[in-house]
Amino acid sequence: MSHWLQTVPPLLVYLVVGLVVGLESVGIPLPGEIVLVTAALLASHHDGVNPVLVGVCASAGAIIGDSVGYALGKRFGPRIFAWAGAKFPRHFDAGKVGRAQALFERYGAWAVFFGRFVALLRILSGPLAATMGMHYGKFLLANALGGIAWAGGTTAAVYFVGEAAERYLAGFSWVALLVVLVAVIGFSVRARLRRSHR
Repeated sequence: MSHWLQTVPPLLVYLVVGLVVGLESVGIPLPGEIVLVTAALLASHHDGVNPVLVGVCASAGAIIGDSVGYALGKRFGPRIFAWAGAKFPRHFDAGKVGRAQALFERYGAWAVFFGRFVALLRILSGPLAATMGMHYGKFLLANALGGIAWAGGTTAAVYFVGEAAERYLAGFSWVALLVVLVAVIGFSVRARLRRSHR
């Protein structure tokens, strides 16, 4: 297993992380958080994958994706939510969009920053901010800081957990990887389901 992991090209890891996080940030419901966690964990077991570059690619994907989402919200306004509701009804029903909108109305740029840590707000951040008339400069600053804090913090935390697990189970690194990966993804999915339920 450990030998197989070493054959994964680092460039592919960086591209997948940036692309998936970016597309999720545009407004497409993809598992950006799970992909980032997996890449950070891989970095702790793969000699060629740099955790700093994983964090940089995820940050770039988040910032660029949210900016594209902002541009779409500016151009198409509420129609984008009607389209998203028809295409992805489980993620963009009127109730969820309404709750997200209420948060943006109340907290403004803080909702953009902290929204990066919440699955639904991470997807809706750009289009909602534009539709509600938030100035792009203000949005970009909150979006960039939130994206860097989320991507950097997640990457660092998971990377060091993976490093610790590998040291603890020295002779069984593939077991460590599997156990930590399943546990982290399980906690991530559970937290997402609880947030969605709320």
